[in-house]
Formats: sequence, C-alpha cells, structure tokens
Amino acid sequence: MLHITTHESNGKLAGFKSLNTSVLGNRFSKAMRNTDSVCTRCYAATMEKRFKALRGHLATNGELLSSELLPDRQLPVIMDKAFRFHSLGELINNTHLLNFMRIAEHNPDTTFTLWSKRKDVVANVLSEYPKPKNLILIYSTTALNLAEPEKPPFFDKTFTVHVKGENTDLLNCSGKCQDCMVCYTGSNVTDIHERLK
Repeated sequence: MLHITTHESNGKLAGFKSLNTSVLGNRFSKAMRNTDSVCTRCYAATMEKRFKALRGHLATNGELLSSELLPDRQLPVIMDKAFRFHSLGELINNTHLLNFMRIAEHNPDTTFTLWSKRKDVVANVLSEYPKPKNLILIYSTTALNLAEPEKPPFFDKTFTVHVKGENTDLLNCSGKCQDCMVCYTGSNVTDIHERLK
C-alpha cells in the first residue's frame, strides 16, 4: 500500500499531503548528486538518511509505483484540493509517471503538482498519452541561479533555486505553499524562483 506523507504544521508544506519516493535508491538522482548541479545540495537525501521509517516508506512507494501499473483498487483516494507528487523523490521510469497520471485521473477534483528533472521520462510518456487536466508539471532546473530558465516540452512551469544574493529581484516563492499556491494553480506565473535553503 502506498504511504502518503502529511506535512508538519510549521514547514513549507504545512497543510499539504504528498506521495514520495527514494532519492537514495534512484539511479538518476544518484548520478545527479555527483554533478555540479543543484542536486549536490539535496535535502531529500539528508532527510532520507536521517529517518529510518521514512526511508522504508520511500523505498516501498518507489517499488510499487515503478514496477507495474497499479490496479484501480490500489489507487489512493485523495480528498484534498491540492496534492504534491514528490516533496521528496524523482521519477524512476515511465511506469512511475503513468501511475501518477492514473492517480490524478482517479481523483479529478484534486489538483496534483509534480516537480521533476526527468525531461526524458515526461517526453516518453506524454508523447503517447494525454496529460490529465488536473496535473501540473513543473520542471525543476538542474542549474542554480538561472534568470531565464527554458521550459521543456510538456511542462507547465519551471522552478529554479538561487543562492543568497543572486537574482533577488526574481524571487517569487514565498516559502509557504498555502500562502501562495502559484505552483498548484493554472496561474500565468510560469517561472518560480526560490532562495536556496
């Protein structure tokens, strides 16, 4: 059974729930942490190493989501207005994204947002299957401090992290999702910029 995370009342995702997978067990994520990308500062890897129970839930979710298409009876029922795919984690393969799409289709009254660096997986799947109307795809840029990030095909928005003192005029992420909701709505803001924490 998939494990859904309920976020603490005082963090960035206060009031949100999310469905997450392991970055420690994800080959793409491992490779990215060995580059000069933003992934070298991966908070998800730190969280996963620190909390054993979380590590187990993330590994199980990843196995379930990436192995085969989930039967309808295993698709979670989400009652929230907005829901996040991957506050921790990254797409593993095409099956993983297809399962996220099936969850979105199974819950048409919820808006789902997915952050990903996997342009390849997104292109593979969405060139063959239509994206659910209630799924927002955000391309999480690999480079820090991009003033004008390029939005890959099939993505709705971009998300870029900036180190302190860089591009401060571009910062438009409040750091508290419930106060903003730009990532969870079809707003005309397509480039989101956040300060590195």
